[in-house]
Amino acid sequence: MVVQKLMGLWNFRNMLLLLFSVMALGSCGGDEASDMFTPGFKYDFIDENHVRFTNQSEGEYHLLNWNFGNGRTEVSTTKSQTFEVYYPEAGNYVVSLELIGLEGDRKSTSQTVTISKNDLVVSFTATVDGARPNYVNLANTSVGTFDSFKWVYRNKVIENQSNAVAYFPYSGNYEVELQLVKNGVTYSSKQTVSIASNDPDYYSKFSLVWSDEFDGNAVNTNNWTFETGSGGWGNNELQNYTAGDNAEVKDGILTITARKVNDNKVAGSYTSTRMITGGKKEFTYGRMEIRAKLPSGTGIWPAIWMLGGNIGSVGWPACGEIDIMEYVGYQPNTIHATVHTSAGFGGNGSGSSKTLETAEEEFHIYGLIWTEKEMIFYTDTPENVTHRYAPSNKTAENWPFDKPQFFILNVAVGGNWGGAQGVDNTIFPQSMEVDYMKVFQED
Repeated sequence: MVVQKLMGLWNFRNMLLLLFSVMALGSCGGDEASDMFTPGFKYDFIDENHVRFTNQSEGEYHLLNWNFGNGRTEVSTTKSQTFEVYYPEAGNYVVSLELIGLEGDRKSTSQTVTISKNDLVVSFTATVDGARPNYVNLANTSVGTFDSFKWVYRNKVIENQSNAVAYFPYSGNYEVELQLVKNGVTYSSKQTVSIASNDPDYYSKFSLVWSDEFDGNAVNTNNWTFETGSGGWGNNELQNYTAGDNAEVKDGILTITARKVNDNKVAGSYTSTRMITGGKKEFTYGRMEIRAKLPSGTGIWPAIWMLGGNIGSVGWPACGEIDIMEYVGYQPNTIHATVHTSAGFGGNGSGSSKTLETAEEEFHIYGLIWTEKEMIFYTDTPENVTHRYAPSNKTAENWPFDKPQFFILNVAVGGNWGGAQGVDNTIFPQSMEVDYMKVFQED
């Protein structure tokens, strides 16, 4: 009996060894299969600047990744496909082909292609105008033929002008790029220009590009959309925004009125208006001016502000928020200007406050000068600055303000800030009156 048990254990152990051996052999076989391809390609010159590449790889593989060394890449599953590639400038170009095997393993090879002739050279001159030190004269000196070209600087574009003038209002170093397009491919060159001083006449170079004077007898829906609802709007606000019932246009004045519905001081106890220009009138940079008279009383919270047009894709605060003017009724005659970004938002936004004794009794201009360099918030005139926002090292987190923003006008009731000292139900109705909104941009 003991011998039989020992023999059984011996047979079981050998069966396990045999099984492990078979598994090991299977694994080796898989590695061998995955190694059974070799990358390779050849090239020949069509002319001095055009090269044809042909795949000569062997074995079984799934995908071909080409990098032609001039910025062009191609991904293909067709083994017999050839590529004709244009090299406009003389030089040595490292071309690589990577294969991806059936099991995801990768192999690559590369060769150097030498181009001896310049067929298209992107070049230009950029010269600061001696008589006008904030202007740079641009001249396209490129060699060769191309389909179109454009200058790119300060988020501006000038198309197909061989001799152009670029304007830089502030001192500093700026990048100018010339982009040439040939056969659908873009080739470019960049230079840095240095501007020694600010242009003292910068603001006089702005022209009116849009305004709403609130003429007629109704809100212009070509400019505005009413946002509706009583969900608190992210701030635990108590008003229900209606579809225009709380907005009136008369005698050239827009009046947004907050009204009390009941004494419960809960969401929906008040009605008001929130109107936006999103999707209709959006702007990047400029001088914005809104002439308005503000409501009063504890619990009232009017605002004139802007949000990034890309809020639907990137969300808040990544889209950026520009609060041109906010006012909380329990702090009478104190206006606030604030910037919210991913780098600082909510109570950590970048903002300032300013005393304005007649904010509730008289119309005042609430202004913003927004350039690629900074934002300046002011009251009545640009010299009367409320807040300045100019990060020294701009990033996507602290400066999402190189994209369009839209306007918002609203009068909230209660909320985290506006209702921090409660709501006085005896103050209603309360109205914000707006005389006009204007946007000026650089000529």
